[in-house]
Amino acid sequence: MAKKKPSQKDLFEASGPTHLTYVNWNCPHHRRSVMASLVQGVYVMERDRQWNRYGHDARAPAWWRSFHFEMRQALFDAADSSIFGAVYAFQPPYHLFDGAAAASAPHYVVAFRGTVTKKASASRDLALDLQLVRNGLDRTSRFHAAMETINGVVAAVAATGQHYHRVWLAGHSLGSAISTLAGKAMARAGVILPTFLFNAPFPSAPVEKIGDARVRNGIRIANSFVTAGVAAVLQSHGGGGGDAFAALARWVPEVFVNPGDHISCEYVGYFDHRRTMEEIGAGGVGRLATRNSVKDLLLGIGNGVGGSCEPPLHLFPSAVLTVNRGASPDFKTAHGIHQWWRPDLPLECRAYYY
Repeated sequence: MAKKKPSQKDLFEASGPTHLTYVNWNCPHHRRSVMASLVQGVYVMERDRQWNRYGHDARAPAWWRSFHFEMRQALFDAADSSIFGAVYAFQPPYHLFDGAAAASAPHYVVAFRGTVTKKASASRDLALDLQLVRNGLDRTSRFHAAMETINGVVAAVAATGQHYHRVWLAGHSLGSAISTLAGKAMARAGVILPTFLFNAPFPSAPVEKIGDARVRNGIRIANSFVTAGVAAVLQSHGGGGGDAFAALARWVPEVFVNPGDHISCEYVGYFDHRRTMEEIGAGGVGRLATRNSVKDLLLGIGNGVGGSCEPPLHLFPSAVLTVNRGASPDFKTAHGIHQWWRPDLPLECRAYYY
């Protein structure tokens, strides 16, 4: 295949956060920008592969080298050989090493791209998108490869005597879904990994897009009370899993969404509704409905009395939600990874804890 002139969006010097010449790992804006750039590096690696851009022609390395990361492993999909993820190691040069600052930095980042609609990978990616909607992404070979890699990195870090929280996860869109499943699986095993989810899919009815706020709130309130009732019945027949839920509640991913992105925008209403239900029903049925709707759906109670199923991908007991309130001209911009390293974003950030 002939080499193709790279898109401006693939070029770090044209589209990347070149303003970020020093990374303060204690600054949330810096962390967000670097994590988004590492995800972009996976996207560009796959496009480099598709267009035979190697060596000096490769455009991907600038997306991690600019922040003193090395790419230690590329993750290939067994079905189509596409690159869907990467393991990065933080390797600041000795003359720039700052022990105090580095203490807050990751040792490794495992990052996953989203859907690439080019011919060479579109078929596989779109099939996985369908699996995501069906809540079956955990049964795919791509997810299994991701989990094997994450477990291997965590084990390697532990073997050096370092804490596993120095392994970070990041993903965009479909890659966010993989990071979500992986983060939940590790949390259930007692391993809490810092996780950055950009435009994470919310595979449910887009209630947030309903124009009438009263209708939106009515639907959400009804869903909360119905779920609370079902949960109470199931628990009376032996449902439970409080220990598993407590482990999951300690995992607090950072979730980045744009209201103009219909794939992820429902997170805004989901968390707003949770807060509203707890405020109007603190100590009473409203709070019970909210807690049960989160807890029991997350644990997967509902596949028959005493049974279980994979919990809905999009439900978190705890999260830090960051909303980009800036104007987006179209869906592509609202859903894109590039927005997340801009220095002038009008962001709203709120933490939600179960």
